[in-house]
Amino acid sequence: MEFLDYYKILGLEKSATEEEIKKAYRKLARKYHPDLNPNDKEAEKKFKEINEANEVLSNIENRKKYDKYGAEWKHAEHLDKSQQQQQHYRGNAGQQFDASSFGGADYSDFFESMFGQDFGSRSSNVKFKGQDFNTELVLTLDDVYTTHKRIITVNGKKIQLTIPAGVENGQKIKLKGHGGAGVNGGPDGDLYIEFKIENTSGFRRDKQDLYATVELDLYTAMLGGEIIVKTFDGQVKLKVPSETQSDTKVKLKGKGFPVYKQDGAFGDLFLTYKVKLPTGLTDKEKELFSELQKLRAQ
Repeated sequence: MEFLDYYKILGLEKSATEEEIKKAYRKLARKYHPDLNPNDKEAEKKFKEINEANEVLSNIENRKKYDKYGAEWKHAEHLDKSQQQQQHYRGNAGQQFDASSFGGADYSDFFESMFGQDFGSRSSNVKFKGQDFNTELVLTLDDVYTTHKRIITVNGKKIQLTIPAGVENGQKIKLKGHGGAGVNGGPDGDLYIEFKIENTSGFRRDKQDLYATVELDLYTAMLGGEIIVKTFDGQVKLKVPSETQSDTKVKLKGKGFPVYKQDGAFGDLFLTYKVKLPTGLTDKEKELFSELQKLRAQ
């Protein structure tokens, strides 16, 4: 069995914190992601190792098993049980086995000599589920406004993924059976995808509702009129009442973002008017404003 030093793969020390593991994984996963390194076999291999390392080290229980047994961490329960039996038979209840002392080597010969020749045959019949993989998929707000299909590459395999409209930033989905291969006929692991949604649209999103600011010139705010405002998928014409104050809010029903997995359902768009005062006034304009001021004072 080839031993992979997961700490070394992520460029970390064994004492690394959960946050350090998370940061290292994200940085390396983006660097070696197959979509950014097309037809680069070395990058694909590195990306696979990075996912494998993160899957183990980001899970507290798996990390404990790995720190204790190295490459044999998946068989930790069996090894713990066998170790307890061997200690009982040999009367060495005070001894503790530390797999790290073997430097991550293949321990099968050691286990066979320690637990008996039938250890290998017994363990070879045990079915183990394959590793679960984790990855991130970066999308824009435009991408998730409509349901669409996308092909992603995970460990050299292309997977067609249907992304429902309305997916949120940080949301995770599971693709059953797209993780690591099972051992001894065990089920394959699963693939977990976390969505990272980049928003450069000019709208603020809160679940299915959108928010935006609209500038009104002074004259439209005072006298009223019609304006054209941008929605996420187009434009609409709005009537502005006379004497509209700055910070007035308007709701456009159904002009927000799609509701996740609810076809035809949309949130609302909330607009906040900001009255913009004119600058660069001419002498004549200043004179007229002065007259208006005097009228208002009477």
